[in-house]
Amino acid sequence: MTHQIKKNKCRYISKKARDISPSGIRKYFDLLSHMDGAISLGVGEPDFVTPWPLREAGITAIEKGFTMYTSNRGIPELRESIARYHTKFYDLNYDPKSEILVTTGSSEALDLAFRAIIDPGDEVIMSDPHYVAYPVCVALAGGVPVPVPTYEKNNFELMPADIRKQLTSKTKAILLSFPSNPTGAIMPRKLLLEIAIIANEHDLLVVSDEIYARLTYGMEHTCMAGLPGMRDRTILIGGFSKAFAMTGWRVGFSLANPEITEAMLKVHQYTMMCAPIMGQLAALEALKDSNDREVEDMLAEYDRRRHVIVKGFRDLGLSCFEPKGAFYAFPNITSTGMTSEEFAEELLTEEKVAVVPGSVFGKCGQGYVRCCYATSMPDIEEALKRIKKFLARRRRK
Repeated sequence: MTHQIKKNKCRYISKKARDISPSGIRKYFDLLSHMDGAISLGVGEPDFVTPWPLREAGITAIEKGFTMYTSNRGIPELRESIARYHTKFYDLNYDPKSEILVTTGSSEALDLAFRAIIDPGDEVIMSDPHYVAYPVCVALAGGVPVPVPTYEKNNFELMPADIRKQLTSKTKAILLSFPSNPTGAIMPRKLLLEIAIIANEHDLLVVSDEIYARLTYGMEHTCMAGLPGMRDRTILIGGFSKAFAMTGWRVGFSLANPEITEAMLKVHQYTMMCAPIMGQLAALEALKDSNDREVEDMLAEYDRRRHVIVKGFRDLGLSCFEPKGAFYAFPNITSTGMTSEEFAEELLTEEKVAVVPGSVFGKCGQGYVRCCYATSMPDIEEALKRIKKFLARRRRK
């Protein structure tokens, strides 16, 4: 019997699970982990250690024996702090008791949002390129991802006219993710206002992933929920991983009207139950005004690296959109004659520099590679030197 199960194990796997492609980002991370002297511009993770006051809060929680479950919604003090945070930055008011849910990272919040709102066949419009998890989350919830092309010539902005072309009777929601992973684009307020009009006209929800909201350069972030008519039809997703360098703590949140929050809570109760209490207490510390300086210092350093890496690619003869947010450069490598996959794989093999093929982020990512500059300046400078050597060899052929 054991032999029979092993022999036929594939028939036990669900079609949904079979159809999921492994993460194109993690593939290069795994290859890199076995390579001495390699430089990673691949995984989107801050190279900063979580600021000490936040770590101390987590340590203190353990020392005091705070190792138990919390409310499914998250500890009340953290929800209240998240509410104050959104009032402070975006002039939004949410009820901590009924409209805020603390989740195990923003990834869980996204998963809960789609599982709470999608019925089989519902369509969700999203930009292309997009973060690798978006179409998978929609598909696992039974929905249909509908990518809308964005282009370098338009600053990778999602054009409202292009959204209108994709609307059907099955359209349920629009997924926005700005500042963008992988392009670094942000959306001007005027375009978001046009998207808000579309959502109101067609009674659509908007799932707005604003995990990079604090990481913008020279342009103020516009919160989708703050636009006319959008507060109660927006599921606002955020978290602590990027701006506060807390990736491993796994604390995120959602803000939405009470009915949607309740639906998300029901799924959360049966799957994750609650975010880790130590992480929640560290997140509570992160939102204190005294820690704003930590975020500003990290942002200033990212900005410095942003200028270096963009100039570096342009000096190498590669067109490179200047990112306005997040911490990714998205250079255009079509002039090399290589596909995104060929460029990434050969660069890793020959020069031990890991980048992510733009194609893993959607069809419109082909011809680009994503390079994370949330790594040290010496590594960025060395990576650019290695890429220069790599390109020189290609151009001699």
